[in-house]
Amino acid sequence: MYSLFDPTSDVKTPFLFFTGKGGVGKTSAASATAVALADQGKKVLLVSTDPASNLQDVFEVDLTSEPKEVPGVNGLFACNIDPEEAARAYRKKTVGPYRGKLPDSVVAQMEEQLSGACTVEIAAFDEFSQLLADQYIVQQYDYVLFDTAPTGHTLRLLSLPTAWSGYLEESTHGASCLGPLSGLGEKKEMYGKAVAALSDAHKTTLMLVARPETSSLLEANRASLELKEIGIKNQMLILNGVFQTETNDQVAQAFYQRQQKGLQETPVELKQLETTYLPYISYSLTGVDHLRWFMNGELYLEDEASHRVEPILLDPFSQVIDDFSQKNTRVIFAMGKGGVGKTSVASAIAVGLCEKGHKVHLTTTDPAAHLDYVFKGDTAKENLTISSINPEKEVEKYKQSVIEKAGKDLDEDGLEYLKEDLESPCTEEIAIFQAFAEVVDQSDNEMVVIDTAPTGHTLLLLDSTEAYHKEMSRSTGEIPESVRKLLPRLRDPKETSVVIVTLAEATPVLEAERLQKDLKRAEIEPSWWVINQSLFATGTTDPILSGRAFSERVWINKVKRELSANTALIPWMEEEKVGYDTIKEYV
Repeated sequence: MYSLFDPTSDVKTPFLFFTGKGGVGKTSAASATAVALADQGKKVLLVSTDPASNLQDVFEVDLTSEPKEVPGVNGLFACNIDPEEAARAYRKKTVGPYRGKLPDSVVAQMEEQLSGACTVEIAAFDEFSQLLADQYIVQQYDYVLFDTAPTGHTLRLLSLPTAWSGYLEESTHGASCLGPLSGLGEKKEMYGKAVAALSDAHKTTLMLVARPETSSLLEANRASLELKEIGIKNQMLILNGVFQTETNDQVAQAFYQRQQKGLQETPVELKQLETTYLPYISYSLTGVDHLRWFMNGELYLEDEASHRVEPILLDPFSQVIDDFSQKNTRVIFAMGKGGVGKTSVASAIAVGLCEKGHKVHLTTTDPAAHLDYVFKGDTAKENLTISSINPEKEVEKYKQSVIEKAGKDLDEDGLEYLKEDLESPCTEEIAIFQAFAEVVDQSDNEMVVIDTAPTGHTLLLLDSTEAYHKEMSRSTGEIPESVRKLLPRLRDPKETSVVIVTLAEATPVLEAERLQKDLKRAEIEPSWWVINQSLFATGTTDPILSGRAFSERVWINKVKRELSANTALIPWMEEEKVGYDTIKEYV
């Protein structure tokens, strides 16, 4: 068994960067670590650059971008940088000089190009680079902790020569992650120092936070390898939420076994890292006392273990199937952040519709061909066909297409620039979306269920590219007819429905809320929210799990009352549903 994470002995560098996929508990781990270090007489600064940060709730104090002392913890200061606000200011500064000089449609394209997740990441990196570069601030503190580290993608972007070359004035591609970097030339030296500090094992430790679950550990492994490639090699793994039970509650026993199975499947590379754990607890991590109890390994509070969980009336998942069947919806997207169960929900929708007599095509972009695992090869059903889109092949095909059409008139430097520009996540989203469009175009006689979908940002980029290139008299090649047909189809609620999948936890719900806003900008209104894997719906009597079930209520109510007209709830299940007949149990 791993040892309990102890900041007083496990923290060995002045800079700590906490990273991990949404919902793994980065803020909780970073906050509890900060309190523990301050309680040892150290002066500590905790900085959050997470758009979904609840740092203010954790410490029950209003925070701004200026360090502020945390009441009840001598020596602890915190600040909450809002990268989305920084991104808005950055868009205004970058696009402003072009207003009135270029056509409105071109300016709109620029604004859209700067509205994606990359811009938010760059804005966050800009903010904490300034902190790292401020020697006055750094010298004041024994430790500086960052809640949310930059991704390998962001750091690689900063190393690309094109990042510093006046991108917006020269771009001929129209869908890239380099746009967000276009106005940062004067900051190259500062960014170089920040990246150097990140790579210095005597200064920085990367704290990889993961749940003891297969998907979370795989994501942590990807982040670990990606960041090692660019020199950030001093890493530690914190397994957050390791469950321990002494009850005979059936749900608790199954929950424990499922975590143990996930831990057994830890990737080999992660096993090489120094690893500690934090316990799965029943109570919310708000308030300094709770953070101290958490770091001391307290699992539940006696007065919270006896909460009666009052019912909340929500539709069963079968209602989602009935709705799509009755409306004869032709295209159904399952959307949501990683780890919330999109593949399971998409598979259950497809099977449910097949059982109602519809012909269904289910497709995914999962590079691990996860649908093969979900169905155990049991796909020879009369009404069901399944395909898997390989992202790597589609991206390569798309890149070649763009280079052939847009690169023929470029000189050697221009061609290198174009190739570099195509190394962006936006390129991957567009390439995959084109592959989806081809599948949908060929399936007019079937319902099509799509596991994982493009963001509203990508759809707007695709939609505006045509007008953009007409105005600029430049072309990267035509938008395929299948894509032209699918874009308006997606906006037609009679033909297309989007299902947002989430968990009843803070980060997944807040991230799903941002996803919904993104889609609404693209004039796409999600028709259902599905809250997956809910302990609230299990009736567990285990003191830890029932406390957690009680805490789910606030997020279930937020989805039902504020975010969705139609909400369905899927209980936490003892075992993964694998195989067609087992998947039927969802509905």
